[in-house]
Amino acid sequence: MTDLHISDDAKHLSEDLAFWISNCIQKVLKEQDCFTFVLSGGSTPKQLYALLAASPYKETIPWEKIHFFWGDERAVPFEDERNNARMCYDELLNKISVPEENIHVMRTDIDPETSAVEYEKILKSYFTDSETTFDFVLLGMGDDGHTLSLFPGKDVVHETEKWVTAFFLPAQDMYRITLTAPVVNAAKFVAFMAVGSGKAETLKSVLEGETNIDKFPSQIIKPLKGEVHWFVDEAAAALLKK
Repeated sequence: MTDLHISDDAKHLSEDLAFWISNCIQKVLKEQDCFTFVLSGGSTPKQLYALLAASPYKETIPWEKIHFFWGDERAVPFEDERNNARMCYDELLNKISVPEENIHVMRTDIDPETSAVEYEKILKSYFTDSETTFDFVLLGMGDDGHTLSLFPGKDVVHETEKWVTAFFLPAQDMYRITLTAPVVNAAKFVAFMAVGSGKAETLKSVLEGETNIDKFPSQIIKPLKGEVHWFVDEAAAALLKK
């Protein structure tokens, strides 16, 4: 199931998504004791995180019941401003009442491949006996159609066994650690954010074009038993059929 949500602009998109996430958390927690939430890095979700860290969500969301994970990470120190975990701490995690043991970062103080193996062990300790994995995965989409660290033309797009992997990305001269399609496609809810006219052509290709995961890796995210929601603004949606 794929749902498209179009907001006027980035501000309203963040407001709409914050409301949707809050409702999703409340609904899921009526059926179970904790909620697993995969955070996204980059600049697009910052406004969303600021909203979630402020009233009313700061008080109404039961943060102590939420376990946080990451979709991908740049293998740079936590102190580096490019580090996804640091951004999420700065914008959200340092401002809410969540136990530190509920926060599961992708380690960047060890070898990237070792970090990926460690992270997969953590995930499998949570989801071994479950038909689904995460309750909610927040994703972005790059202008080139990538999501997570699944970049066009890279072998990682075709990973079918590992839940987490690491590889060197020459274009950025760094290692990336990333969840793979199999673990994300077992999630209950997935939400993409896409903002701005720079995403319009790619968004149209991803949602309405032929499937070509090597060119548009975002197309590979199709939850088997869950839902995928696209939260986009008018500028990003400008070329879509409406």
